[in-house]
Amino acid sequence: MVNKSIELSEENLLHIYNRFPIILDHGEGMYLYDESGKKYLDFGAGFAVSVLGYGNKKLLEALKEQIDLLYHTSNLYYHMNSAEAAEKLNKYAQMDKIFFTNSGAEAIEGALKTARKYAYNKKSGKYQFIAMENSFHGRTFGALSVTGHDAYREPFEPLIPGVSFGKFNNIESIKNLVTDKTCAIILEPIQGEGGIHVATQEFLEAVRKICDEKDILLIFDEVQCGMGRSGDMFAWQSYGVKPDILAMAKGIGSGIPVGAFGMTKKVAESSLKPGDHGTTYGGNPLACKAVKTVLDIFEEENILNHVREITPYLESALDSLVQDLDCVLERRGTGLMQGIVIKQPVSQVCIRAMEEGLLVLQAQGNVLRLVPPLIVEKEHIDEMIDKLKKVLL
Repeated sequence: MVNKSIELSEENLLHIYNRFPIILDHGEGMYLYDESGKKYLDFGAGFAVSVLGYGNKKLLEALKEQIDLLYHTSNLYYHMNSAEAAEKLNKYAQMDKIFFTNSGAEAIEGALKTARKYAYNKKSGKYQFIAMENSFHGRTFGALSVTGHDAYREPFEPLIPGVSFGKFNNIESIKNLVTDKTCAIILEPIQGEGGIHVATQEFLEAVRKICDEKDILLIFDEVQCGMGRSGDMFAWQSYGVKPDILAMAKGIGSGIPVGAFGMTKKVAESSLKPGDHGTTYGGNPLACKAVKTVLDIFEEENILNHVREITPYLESALDSLVQDLDCVLERRGTGLMQGIVIKQPVSQVCIRAMEEGLLVLQAQGNVLRLVPPLIVEKEHIDEMIDKLKKVLL
């Protein structure tokens, strides 16, 4: 017998997602529960979104309080939540100006427009972008145009012009693509969807040097790898290589739909002006309350320290799978953004893991992606490893 929720969904929703046949009902801490009460250990966190797990009391209370006050108003007016959230986010991201969006893809769109407007205002004639092979930046036209996967791009071509793709961690391939029309280089310091590939120190430093020498803007997409996942608030901070524009989303609201792009003072003063960009819902009081509260919780609960302390335990546990199981070939990643390369079909492993009460994700290159809430403890890692062993043996 088909569950009514599944039946209604299949009848009325556009079939875009190949959903697993479970109906989630509620969450608590590191766990999600379906309608039957079955418990699932969540090592996917809604694609790295739910950084505080589920049911954080301070976040819930703040959101409920805000709903009673005001949850939407036009950006024609000021409200304290957006001011305070922007101040805090600028502090942690080390940016000077913030624009709030509704999603990561919108943050990327804004970042690309900012780079084009910066070049336009300088009358440089620059308009081209260099992006990375194997990258993923979103599914809107601009974001898709700089996404380095042919399978995502080809059905929607022609996309925006002037985009070329270099090899991640190969600086010579980037140098070969730079022209006098290049306005920006965009990359993820840690590629997520592309298979958990971590940028090298030398590569990021060399890209930054090219940008400085040729007045090219450097855009970092930290929609997935930002907000504490690497052990720093944003991954670029562990390298000391600062971007000119920073795209963020996912964890900054820990489940409330919100994104943002930030920029340095130099870029802000010479790019977007009133009328160039906008959003109806971006920066609304509810979303900004979420951002401010999540950042408060990070401070109060020392989330970054916890990530740094728990990471060696997770890496060691995953390394043991590589050593003990022939079907596990390699571990990749940093912080709480990890992946293991496996011989078995990852989609089937995800299904079997779900049946064992473990939620994990797939990435490109036969990679099983593990991006748990940042509140994960050693006992959760032990439980995950036990379940994965059952699935992989």
